[in-house]
Amino acid sequence: MKELAISGDLAVDLATAFDASPNPYMLLTPELHFAGMNAAYLDVVGSTRADLIGRNLFEVFDGGATDEGRENSRQLRASFERVLETGKPDHLAVIRYAIPRTLPSGETVLEERYWSATHTPIRDGDGRTAYILQHTNDITELEILRRQAAGRQTETALTNMVSGDILTRAEHVQEDNRRLQTERNRLFDIFMQAPGFITVLSGPNHVFQMHNAAYARLVGRDDLVGKSVVEALPEVREQGFINLLDQVWTTGEAIEGRGSPLQIRRHNGGPLETVYVDFVYQPIRDAAGRIVGIFVQGHEVTDIVLAVERQRLMIDELNHRVKNTLATVQSIAMQTARTHIDPASFAETFQARLMALSHTHDLLTRSHWEGAELGAILEHETEAHGPQRVLLNGPPLALTPATALSLGMIFHELATNAAKFGALSSVDGRVLVDWTIIDRPVRRLNLTWREVDGPPVEAPSRRGFGSRLIERSVRHDLAGSIDLRYSIGGFEATISIPLDRGDPT
Repeated sequence: MKELAISGDLAVDLATAFDASPNPYMLLTPELHFAGMNAAYLDVVGSTRADLIGRNLFEVFDGGATDEGRENSRQLRASFERVLETGKPDHLAVIRYAIPRTLPSGETVLEERYWSATHTPIRDGDGRTAYILQHTNDITELEILRRQAAGRQTETALTNMVSGDILTRAEHVQEDNRRLQTERNRLFDIFMQAPGFITVLSGPNHVFQMHNAAYARLVGRDDLVGKSVVEALPEVREQGFINLLDQVWTTGEAIEGRGSPLQIRRHNGGPLETVYVDFVYQPIRDAAGRIVGIFVQGHEVTDIVLAVERQRLMIDELNHRVKNTLATVQSIAMQTARTHIDPASFAETFQARLMALSHTHDLLTRSHWEGAELGAILEHETEAHGPQRVLLNGPPLALTPATALSLGMIFHELATNAAKFGALSSVDGRVLVDWTIIDRPVRRLNLTWREVDGPPVEAPSRRGFGSRLIERSVRHDLAGSIDLRYSIGGFEATISIPLDRGDPT
């Protein structure tokens, strides 16, 4: 017989209690061989341990060779099979089963007896049914009284009522027990399968009595039962949860938490992970009203808390970017108005610059404002002139939102000037845009905008808003440098900006 995982002294005490119980008990292996029994069982069946240990139950008690005996054996075997199949207790309210008796003369006979039995699975460490525990009661006298009452037509109605009622009540009790066990199993299944985490703690030290699968997933372990919260989850000691449990135990008042951070080590030796939980600590009271434990239930809400935090950050970021964008629009409007007295001319130029800003915003929106690619920005701002007239050459480069917005406006102004006065104003003119990335001593972008095959150009007599916007954006917004050259061969701009300044927007 497999030893129970308990201390030696306690094992002896349990074995003594088992053997001294007035209720008959016996243990069967899954093959239905006797593995143990107490003295009360031996008294009921009139046998000895030496006669039973290791033998098959139906070899010792075959129920008799009659049809009724074979049917009774079938019912008993079916009960054992249900226990092995379902892993749940099974009950036989009344079963007629003959057992062998030895007469004083030495002759062995089969004696008809009536029994009420409960069969309970005993599981091993892996959860498999290792034994079946049978608790049986001999109710032969009750059955005889019932039969006598049914057969004596001349007995008084009271005798019939009393004798028949005894067994009826016993059967009702057995049926109630069966219903209660079924309901208990159903409630336990609901407890274990509940989507929220649940655990029951007992005593002032908050010892785990039971918990469901959701709680085991939350804390990353399931070896909790029998341990205090501090012993099982030492990392929560300084996080305030033990103080809350103590408060519930002392005051009897429930405590509720919303979106509370919990740092838990979900793997042995692993790092602390922060999760967020909604929870309720509810006191458990006994029949006298004394607090005996705490019922813990709740839900992990980490995804919700992080989503709310991301939303808050996005709103703050959006407010910041909207303010910056409005300031940029205001500056564009004011500067454009200074150089365009005619309303129609102002509207056309102002709208074009807003569209350039909008194009870059579209690119940033597609990436959830994580940045934009340099080549994509150049294509957006020059696509109206045709890809064969604006030739781009350089490696892929992801830009921060602030850098992308500034370069978008710069490229728009360069393309607009080229279309009005430079290479893109003639049929054969082209623009060559080349860029490289320099890693040392600091990471920088070097870009050259060169116009060829266009009309002769010369330096303007005064600087317009476009030129001022380009120079201000490079030097002030991007902390870079720019060189504008108006040569006979065509206009040329060389821009150099650092790439690792972060995103100030």
